[in-house]
Amino acid sequence: MFESHFGFSAPPFQLSPDPSFYFASRGHGQALSYLKYGVYQREGFIVITGEIGSGKTTLVRTLLEGLDAREVVAAQVVNTQLDSYELLHAACTAFGVPVPGPSKAQMLATLEAFFAALAASGRRALLIVDEAQNLGLKEVEELRMLSNFQLGSQALVQSFLVGQPELRLMLRSSAMEQLRQRVIASCHLGPLSSDETRAYIEHRLRRVGWSAFPAIADEAFTAVHCFTGGIPRRINLLCTRILLACWLSGKSDIAGTDVATAAAELEAELGGLESLGPTANDSPGIN
Repeated sequence: MFESHFGFSAPPFQLSPDPSFYFASRGHGQALSYLKYGVYQREGFIVITGEIGSGKTTLVRTLLEGLDAREVVAAQVVNTQLDSYELLHAACTAFGVPVPGPSKAQMLATLEAFFAALAASGRRALLIVDEAQNLGLKEVEELRMLSNFQLGSQALVQSFLVGQPELRLMLRSSAMEQLRQRVIASCHLGPLSSDETRAYIEHRLRRVGWSAFPAIADEAFTAVHCFTGGIPRRINLLCTRILLACWLSGKSDIAGTDVATAAAELEAELGGLESLGPTANDSPGIN
């Protein structure tokens, strides 16, 4: 729609995660370093948490793109509204392992044999569990049991748990003590700061060939941060609406009032969009 008008090669603010648009904010850059360290350690659990839309999936996909498939075989389980049997079934499917039958013991044995075969060929398994805050105690225990698989002193599978802040609360419970002892790295993605929000917007625009058309006023960047709280997905949603309005009105610049108008329209259309309301400006951090 507006992309050709502004000379963009692609939509700059797509909502779907895209590693090619990865922005290394202070928090995201530190988190990626932690993840790389975790993969290097070849064992244990790595926990990634953050609010909805904070960039967790993009971060994981960025990491995966940098891995050597000749060394690491990665699989992802996205649907975690599963019981312990269904979770193991989903893990088999994600790794492309034929499910042997209805027995949980058979599935565990089949996965162990698959992981051992990978290790024998000089590779290892990485299991990524998204929306992990939805897992119950039994399901988490199944994942912990997978981490017990070893060939000699070498762990056969490593797991990433990716989820919303509720995951951190769950892992603090006394029932999670054994799993906590297996966590080698944990990071939490907070919102972008005001300066990072501006850098994030400019980064995505330049990625598609932006050359200051439309021009964006300083107060517009500040307003975007105010209305989105620095959450990347909210920024993408609002900025897309701003660019659309700019194109439809024939304007060549964006002011702070244009941001406020676009935010008000989104709230009116969606019946009060809380996700576009101001939020606490917590700093991104590693925990």
